[in-house]
Amino acid sequence: MEVLVERAVLVGVHEQKDEHFAYAMEELKNLAEAIAVEVVGEVTQNLERRHPSHYVGKGKIDEIRHFYEELDANLVIFNDELSPSQIRNMEQELQCKVIDRTMLILDIFARRARTSESRMQVELAQLQYMLPRLVGLRASLGRQGGGTSGGLQNKGAGETKLELDRRKIEDQIAKLRRDLDHVKDQRDTQRKQRKKSGTPVVSIVGYTNAGKSTLMNKLLMKMDAENAKQVYEEDMLFATLDTSVRNVKLIDNKQFILTDTVGFVSRLPTHLVKAFRSTLEEARDADLLLHVVDVSNTEHGYMMEVTNETLQAVGVENVETLKVYNKADLASIRYPEVNDDSVWLSAKEGQGLDELVELIKKKIFGQYSTCKLLIPFDRGDIVSYLNDKANVKSTEYEEDGTLMTVEMDSSEQKKFEEFIVSH
Repeated sequence: MEVLVERAVLVGVHEQKDEHFAYAMEELKNLAEAIAVEVVGEVTQNLERRHPSHYVGKGKIDEIRHFYEELDANLVIFNDELSPSQIRNMEQELQCKVIDRTMLILDIFARRARTSESRMQVELAQLQYMLPRLVGLRASLGRQGGGTSGGLQNKGAGETKLELDRRKIEDQIAKLRRDLDHVKDQRDTQRKQRKKSGTPVVSIVGYTNAGKSTLMNKLLMKMDAENAKQVYEEDMLFATLDTSVRNVKLIDNKQFILTDTVGFVSRLPTHLVKAFRSTLEEARDADLLLHVVDVSNTEHGYMMEVTNETLQAVGVENVETLKVYNKADLASIRYPEVNDDSVWLSAKEGQGLDELVELIKKKIFGQYSTCKLLIPFDRGDIVSYLNDKANVKSTEYEEDGTLMTVEMDSSEQKKFEEFIVSH
């Protein structure tokens, strides 16, 4: 059986104030290719604002149709989210399959989702997107039938099917929201337990394909090679959607939790941001954010803006942030001076990781201090605990007990206050 290859024409409107239009079109091409769609052509139009009924001007529709037929395409992808009427009108005018940027991103997310939570989140976003667009997406259905009184029995087969579909979708949306609320409660409980334990949380954020998963794997191998459980990584847009959580134990017994989040992209669908809100909230409760930036991309400044705006949209604010300029080996710009809030590295090549680890430790273990404790000989349990959980710098045996010089945080020090002899 022959497999149908999707061949797409991309369509975009360059509005006057859009400085990043060329990059948005390039990104649209990359998004299409991420799901094996062959991009065969591109049509753009300069307008003050998008056309309310057809997205592009009337004359441009004929150009798209001719281009589409000439290139033997079977799909048209628009660079912005289309309204229900725009989808309906463009399908009628072009007589072909039409999708917009939002539908394309939702499709990618649907294919990449691996856990039950991310699958539910994507399905919820898809249904919320689909609900107001049922007529446009099912334009081939029959028209309304005759009859004067209300009720489903007097409606055409198409409209009846639409109403049944609408009810079915609304029921499924309600169920998914309930299920996700349950998952969110579990996630909140886990976060509270982590908070209660006092273990710092470091969360990796950034634009899609900036190298977040590569960085996470390299950090895990560097800091805790024996227990490093790798996360999935691949050089593609949205390779991972699922939050990974890893507990990292350093050589000096300090510990922290390392998490990553879904990557961002410009014009990320609102429904998708809302659906992934609970996942993104992992970053909101972090003690430190690692904002990973692909500094080799000329649009990296814009990517940083998009990431910051998306984080603000889900309430991630006032969290201390380290800027991690990744792929520095491929960057054409000069390195600025390294400071306490940024580091330049190449995660793939393993360059600059030592500097990053030191900065992380400085940021999250700044409240640690060194003190001396005299532990009675009959409290060997405390000596064992400190050797296992704290950074013991020296141990001496006195007449009255074991004298230990220990580095630990203030909450731990309070537990053993009665044994502290000096700070």
